[in-house]
Amino acid sequence: SQKLKQLLAIIAKSVPFKPNYSKIASIMGVSRDVLPDYILYMERAGLVNRLFTATTGIRELGKVAKIYLNNTNLAYALGGANTDIGNIRETFFFNQLSVKADVRESPVSDFLVDGFTFEIGGRKKGAKQIADTGNAYIVKDDIEFGFANTIPLHHFGMLY
Repeated sequence: SQKLKQLLAIIAKSVPFKPNYSKIASIMGVSRDVLPDYILYMERAGLVNRLFTATTGIRELGKVAKIYLNNTNLAYALGGANTDIGNIRETFFFNQLSVKADVRESPVSDFLVDGFTFEIGGRKKGAKQIADTGNAYIVKDDIEFGFANTIPLHHFGMLY
C-alpha cells in the first residue's frame, strides 16, 4: 500500500501525467512490470483515469497517453495551493465526458471524443491550434455562453 501511495503522489505532482514506467520504477524501487497493474488498481478504486491514444488496431492495446486524477477534488487535496488551473480544466472535462463517451488523446489538441476534437483552455484560449481540424471545438472556462465552435466548460458538468 505504501508503493501505491507513493505512485499516487508522483502522479498528483505531475498531472496530466505522461507515464514513463522505467523512470517511475527506478524512483519507487519496484519492477517496471508491476506499474501498469498499480495504475489499473488505482483506476478501479476511482483515484485516476487513464487516457488512451487515438490509434486503432493492435497498436492501441495498452498504450496509455496520459494519466489524470479522477476528479478535481483529488487534485486540490493532493496538490494544495500549487494546483495548476489548466490541469483542473482538463481533469474536469475528462471526468465528465468519460462517463458517457469514449475519450481519447487527440494528435492535434487535448481530447478526441467520438470523432470530435476538443481543446481546453481559459477565457482567452484561441482557435489557432485547431484551425485546420474539422469537427473541432474550443472549450473555455470563465465564459457564460458559447458561440460558433466555442463551448463553456461548465456545460459539460450537466451531462449526468
